[in-house]
Amino acid sequence: MFLQVLRPNYSYESLYHIGPEDLKAKGLKGLIIDLDDTSLEHGGAFLSHERKAWFSSLLHSGIKICLVSNNTSVRVKNISDSLGVPYVSNAMKPFKRAFRKALEALDLPAHQVAGVGDQIFTDIWGGNRAGLITILVTPLGSREHWWTRMIRRVERPFRRSPSP
Repeated sequence: MFLQVLRPNYSYESLYHIGPEDLKAKGLKGLIIDLDDTSLEHGGAFLSHERKAWFSSLLHSGIKICLVSNNTSVRVKNISDSLGVPYVSNAMKPFKRAFRKALEALDLPAHQVAGVGDQIFTDIWGGNRAGLITILVTPLGSREHWWTRMIRRVERPFRRSPSP
């Protein structure tokens, strides 16, 4: 059924609630993570110390990470370089191409990778189409484009309560 590709496998209040032990218990070895409103406030240029520490804890526990964003390469590259992880920019999510590139960069099969993002119609739909486990997080910040606010209204029925 078409609507199933719009439903995440898991929902979390934020990235910080996703821990390496939880990921490993689910058989996951990698994450494909969205940038804007998932890892960083929309338009932000730098990760906070707290966010860098979260990424670092995952990397040190053996979880591979790739950033995937519809944003421009300069911006995404700066963030990925600061973390030491690969990235895919100008992703055109929900198309599968960017997710395939990220899987190649991670050198992992889709069933061992989760796609993490804040939007149903880009991150979750694209991740599900690519065969990933999908994780929806609550968006960071409140500053959004008017069209993002409109899309979020349409997404409401597909959002789940945060997973335990």
